[in-house]
Amino acid sequence: QVQLVESGGGLVQAGGSLRLSCAASGRTFSPIVMGWFRQAPGKEREFVAAINWLRSSTYADSVKGRFTISRDNAKNTVYLQIDSLKLEDTAAYYCAVSSTAGIPTTQHSYAYWGQGTQVTVSS
Repeated sequence: QVQLVESGGGLVQAGGSLRLSCAASGRTFSPIVMGWFRQAPGKEREFVAAINWLRSSTYADSVKGRFTISRDNAKNTVYLQIDSLKLEDTAAYYCAVSSTAGIPTTQHSYAYWGQGTQVTVSS
């Protein structure tokens, strides 16, 4: 079993920045992909970004250039730096872990999920 704990969410003005963190504990395995998804009110959960053990990453088109995913393998922690926040970035952000080859972008490829951290962007 893998436990994921997200942190770093909060209320921020449009144009501001946040750094989300997600620490994995318990049974960890490699190779491993760590990803971020988000779910806005009334919308389906969507892929944001993911990074594999070798630190190759992929992003949703909607966040490219503003979001940066990184990881510290020694700490089993993944980060999501969010810059130039927009109102539409308001959502609950979820960390997830996958053992699927490549860098999956679909939810069903991720076996473990965190509880989420709320990001609210104000005008």
